[in-house]
Amino acid sequence: MIRLENVSRIFAVGDQQVAALRGINLDIAAGDYVSIMGPSGSGKSTLLNLIGLLDRPSSGTYRLDGGDVTDLTDEQQARVRSEKVGFVFQAFHLVPRLTAAMNIELPLILAGIPADERKARVAQLLENYGLADRADHRPDQLSGGQRQRVAIARATSMHPAVLLADEPTGNLDQTTGKEVLNLLEQLAAQHVTLIIVTHDPAIGGRAARQLHMVDGQITDETGRSP
Repeated sequence: MIRLENVSRIFAVGDQQVAALRGINLDIAAGDYVSIMGPSGSGKSTLLNLIGLLDRPSSGTYRLDGGDVTDLTDEQQARVRSEKVGFVFQAFHLVPRLTAAMNIELPLILAGIPADERKARVAQLLENYGLADRADHRPDQLSGGQRQRVAIARATSMHPAVLLADEPTGNLDQTTGKEVLNLLEQLAAQHVTLIIVTHDPAIGGRAARQLHMVDGQITDETGRSP
């Protein structure tokens, strides 16, 4: 499903070259549940962004679902991202002026899904995530847990094969965070490839595979191999 071969990512900071990723080799099979852990600055979010086609490697090769996506144009990457990848972020990234239903519908509109199908998908997602009575509420009228459920519904509206979550419980209290993790793990149980970035070993330890990063490298892996 996902294969990175000798992938590095170099950023220019002033006149310095900073290596955020260093020679990453990684295979993630379809349906894997993977956590990426490490201290701040270890490269875990950079790796997640690269897997999600929000960034490009400076060197190396990235294959997604059998196809080489390393050198796709921005437009081609956006299309692959829309079709195959969903994102859940710590800060939710909902559009403030849109209702819950409209936030969920946005990726479907951008993908050109017909209106009748959009409405049916949104209604089902609102029901699935316990948000039917919040459909017309804007983000500032929702709790943190409700906002993250809207974000998960939006991320899964296009039926992605890969779901990427960057510190998905970081802005939530412990109880709500567990509820959100349970929702994500239900998706993993349905054979969605789930990759979670976290600094919390208790959260990361729930994954079937746990990758540990330091200084832009994967230094250790626990759990089952791909």
